[in-house]
Amino acid sequence: MEKQLIISVSREFGSGGHEIASELARRFNLPLYDKNILEQIACKHNLNIRRLEPYDEAPKNIFTSRNVKGFSNSPEEQVAQMQFRYLRAKADEGVSFVVLGRCAEEVLKDYPCLVSIFVLSDIAFKKERTMARDNTSEEEALELMARADRRRKYYHNQHCRGKWGDSRNYDLCVNSACLGIGATTDLLEGYIRSRLALM
Repeated sequence: MEKQLIISVSREFGSGGHEIASELARRFNLPLYDKNILEQIACKHNLNIRRLEPYDEAPKNIFTSRNVKGFSNSPEEQVAQMQFRYLRAKADEGVSFVVLGRCAEEVLKDYPCLVSIFVLSDIAFKKERTMARDNTSEEEALELMARADRRRKYYHNQHCRGKWGDSRNYDLCVNSACLGIGATTDLLEGYIRSRLALM
């Protein structure tokens, strides 16, 4: 790809955001950065990835976390900042990629090649997908959805000025239940290609 393109996809749990991000990466022939960022960081810094994984996209504990002169004792904060630096470094190199979550719509907002997307969905749609994917009951699916989105919201809002899911913080917000995952991806691909033509 001649022009640099960065696609950030944030999502509600069960909305199909990960599936959409993966398919967009395939269609644009771009790498997808999600939790695999930790593998790159662990390899580069000779760290044990299993020690990093519990803190991936995790909100820090506000009662035990301390910041002194820009340094934090919070492992959640340290892992988040390592990922943010990784994404900025890739962007600075001129690399094109798709990134899932990780506050990318704000971390990379100064890059004109960024297209930021938020995928939401109706509760019934998310519930059915969660029940089918995780083989859970309706009650378990609803609890899982609420817990995951609460965690994402707290994580995001600790690191960003804009609020998680607020449409003003993204280029495009889309309800995947309206068209389904495939047609939603088609719509987003068309939007991104139109944006790419203007870059």
